[in-house]
Amino acid sequence: MFSQTLEYALRVVVHLAGVEKAATTREIAIATQVPESYLAKVLQGLSRGGLVSSQRGLHGGSVLARPPAEITLFDVAQTIAPLPRIRTCPLGLKSHGTQLCSVHKRLDDAMEHVESVFRTSTIAELIADPNESKPLQERTGQGEKAVAVTIGKKPTAPRHG
Repeated sequence: MFSQTLEYALRVVVHLAGVEKAATTREIAIATQVPESYLAKVLQGLSRGGLVSSQRGLHGGSVLARPPAEITLFDVAQTIAPLPRIRTCPLGLKSHGTQLCSVHKRLDDAMEHVESVFRTSTIAELIADPNESKPLQERTGQGEKAVAVTIGKKPTAPRHG
């Protein structure tokens, strides 16, 4: 439903919201498990959208351009991969025009709901969520550990033998 690039961008923004100083591309790639070669494209898109600021050189890196409480999931999505809405009949049926059939109306209603949730969800709220599973953090017996070892990986069945 969402592009891999949007997933990566959300990981990057959440990570940057949780660090205190500018993060290098390498640091971001390790923490978010976004391939370093692709991360430049993601950061460039976030920068063009005014969500991330980057500085080259010594003490350089990337930071959020605005506080996490001022960045919504919708902002990230609109910057990277705008949510698709159905405004006119995708089949081009002239008799339907903007009067969507029940199938396309329900598909658009679902996207409208997603858009509403994204518009009202800030990055700060994601980080502050009391859920036991924190974004980009592995749970350990001693609390949270900021590693991304499980993101994007499918669980595998244990081998017997």
